[in-house]
Amino acid sequence: MNLEELTRMYDFGGRVIVVSGGTGVLGGEMACALVGLGANVAILDRNPDLSETMSKRLGCGPGCAISVFADVLDRDSLLKAQDAIREEFGSVDTLVNVAGGNRAEATTSPERTFFDLSEEAWRSIQDLNTLGTVLPCQIFGRGMAERGEGVILNISSMAAVRPLTRVPAYSSAKAAVTNFTQWLSVHMALEYNPNIRVNAVAPGFFIGNQNRYLLIDQQSGEYTPRGRQIIDHTPMRRFGNPEDLLGTVCWLLSDASKFVTGIVVPVDGGFSAFGGV
Repeated sequence: MNLEELTRMYDFGGRVIVVSGGTGVLGGEMACALVGLGANVAILDRNPDLSETMSKRLGCGPGCAISVFADVLDRDSLLKAQDAIREEFGSVDTLVNVAGGNRAEATTSPERTFFDLSEEAWRSIQDLNTLGTVLPCQIFGRGMAERGEGVILNISSMAAVRPLTRVPAYSSAKAAVTNFTQWLSVHMALEYNPNIRVNAVAPGFFIGNQNRYLLIDQQSGEYTPRGRQIIDHTPMRRFGNPEDLLGTVCWLLSDASKFVTGIVVPVDGGFSAFGGV
């Protein structure tokens, strides 16, 4: 293989990529990078209004981006989004499922024990993370099955690899995403076409809007006890930055990984490898 062939593997020109949750911290970084690599990116979100900052980043090209309303838990809205994307860009060949998250009501604390967690909170986290991955795979994966090619990338979590204290609903939901990723990779390859690949990334600890003040004290800016415990178990001794995911994401979406399917790649600063001693 020569350098020209290797470089071409990471040219996303002409690719039509859907990113759910693409206005969030991690999804937004992925969307901007993919546009920069030439892809036509459709960002799915319940709030399709992009911030001015993100609009400027997406407008740097050479690819294009549109924001489309969709709720990953609503099949009809996903079908309408698919129609809008086809009209703008053509058929979707790549899906990145970033939408997900946790809720305080599904998290244990001194004030809220495991026995006090509500069914509604638990179901909402299961639905958002698991069903919110399955439904987009059904909607956009059908076209891939019909054409005989495509790439799906799901977002799992370190919470799926090593169940974390306080977040039982989130941990079990992300474990389901990992299992579903492996199942779907085999199903698509055997039932439809081996050129359809399904993988996942399992991020470690990244600072986002949902967890910022669980990990960093709002007043002092120092690590909270939980934040310090995570850093002490992360050999690289820091939290992840959104751009730390891009190398792995681009590799799994590109032809550089065309013989890779059914894997879940940790991007965690060594957290999953550390035994604590």
